[in-house]
Amino acid sequence: MEGIYHCPANYVPLSPISFLERAATVYGDKVSIVYGSNVRFSWKDTFDRCVKVASALVQLKICPGDIVVAFAPNVPALYELHFGVPMAGAVISALNTRLDASTLALALEQLEAKLIFVDYQFTDVVLKALDLLSQKKVNPPHLVVIPECDKSSSMDRKHIASDLDYNCLLEMGRDDFRIIRPNNECDPISVNYTSGSTGKPKGVVYSHRAAYLNSLAEIFRFDMRQMPVFLWTVDMFRCNGWCLTWAMAALGGTNICLRNVSADIIFDAVSLHKVTHFCGPPAILNTIANAPARASSQSPFPCSVNVVVAGSLPNSEILTKVEGLGFNVYHGYGMTEALGPATIRPWKPESDSTFEIEQEEIRRREGLHNLLLEGVDVKDPKTMESVPNDGKTIGEVMFRGNILMSGYLKSTEITQETLKGGWFHTGDLGVRHPNGYLQMKDRAKDIIISGGEAISTLEVEAVLLSHPKVSEAAVVGQPDALLNEVPCAFVKLKEGFGASAEEIIEFCGDQLPDLMIPRIIVFGELPVNFSGKVQKFAMRETVNANTSLANC
Repeated sequence: MEGIYHCPANYVPLSPISFLERAATVYGDKVSIVYGSNVRFSWKDTFDRCVKVASALVQLKICPGDIVVAFAPNVPALYELHFGVPMAGAVISALNTRLDASTLALALEQLEAKLIFVDYQFTDVVLKALDLLSQKKVNPPHLVVIPECDKSSSMDRKHIASDLDYNCLLEMGRDDFRIIRPNNECDPISVNYTSGSTGKPKGVVYSHRAAYLNSLAEIFRFDMRQMPVFLWTVDMFRCNGWCLTWAMAALGGTNICLRNVSADIIFDAVSLHKVTHFCGPPAILNTIANAPARASSQSPFPCSVNVVVAGSLPNSEILTKVEGLGFNVYHGYGMTEALGPATIRPWKPESDSTFEIEQEEIRRREGLHNLLLEGVDVKDPKTMESVPNDGKTIGEVMFRGNILMSGYLKSTEITQETLKGGWFHTGDLGVRHPNGYLQMKDRAKDIIISGGEAISTLEVEAVLLSHPKVSEAAVVGQPDALLNEVPCAFVKLKEGFGASAEEIIEFCGDQLPDLMIPRIIVFGELPVNFSGKVQKFAMRETVNANTSLANC
């Protein structure tokens, strides 16, 4: 069209770096970070510190596109690195602090990291990983130790072969450093690793553009428009804290950083800092519900507290108790490739009120068809046609939009397969109901086909978890000569409780069709990976290796 002219005046590459620059100007004196009883930073402080981090990285010969790794809990330094590293033109990869040395070494080798920031509590595992790299003749990254925020690090570093700690790095930095912005908004800003719940973890690459847009999307999804106070109970190494690291700067809110999470810490922080939001896995709801009376007696809280969890929800008893303590529970669905939860809807107990039912329907539709996610659908993966909205026909859940990954690091073929047909294939199965509500059924790899019928392991697990004596449960298919597969349940009982397999099976029989009732109950610990996620592939291997498995 004649007259159109694109130039720096009307096009600036999108990057969440700009959120911090704005925060320093608009919210300069407002508190940005609280850590412990002594550490407080303003948004101006945070901006200045991040600029110095970026300046120091450039002095250390970190170039645009280089990967810088962080291995730390939710301390202020890790928050600052989410801005400081991209400001140097580099790419941040915050890794799971539960990784063992061999897995960490494999990740560092794939990332070809030039520098690794490690919290002083995790130096041992990092040094072992670096030694493993050296043994393989792979150049290990240089190491920078992060001391406790308000303490000197000289004692922490005395046995570590590192010339730098985080405080020294800040002193190196210049406050007049010119921020290096992306030339292309599709340039990478971070690499996050999948949990590996279905196999080998993959490095997922996020772009500046996707991180920027998803940060804005989170503000709407989490209803965070009024300068929130965010309690960091979700790990920043999980999808860059679900992109809330950057979203909080856009809002000028307050980050309450935590080294550890417990019921007491949550209740104390809510009361002391007037926390408005926190997030995490569903286990955090169990932590709250099982809090001792001393902690929970601090309710009612001084403000409304929204809790967003992603994963399989605990039983309704836990949810009702958590809501009764003053928390508003929201349920998210997403994955690393979607930069965290892609859909979020409130959990509410059943209501007889026509008005409340209508409001719930609207909230469900908002959760599915949210801003900045162009498409959420259930499709036949072969024909790519949408399944009918009948609540019965199973298809694969798919996404499309600007807030998805750029691809898997060094895995072009897998990336193209996952994004084929112009949609992101989640690998999850679901149905669409007449009202448009999407109901998850299972992972494609986990669903059980028994006698020609599809059995959702999630639905069977939900019933098992509602048993008053069951703490954890997971279901996989067991080979069967007649039906192809039958459900086999792995169950962990609550401490101090005992139950027989017959009791569990009878309980399921009262609530499930015959085909969905587990035939075998295996008691004990569930196999989990370093993220704490159940490894169903390991359970299937156990079942397949023991075809004569009996109740035990």
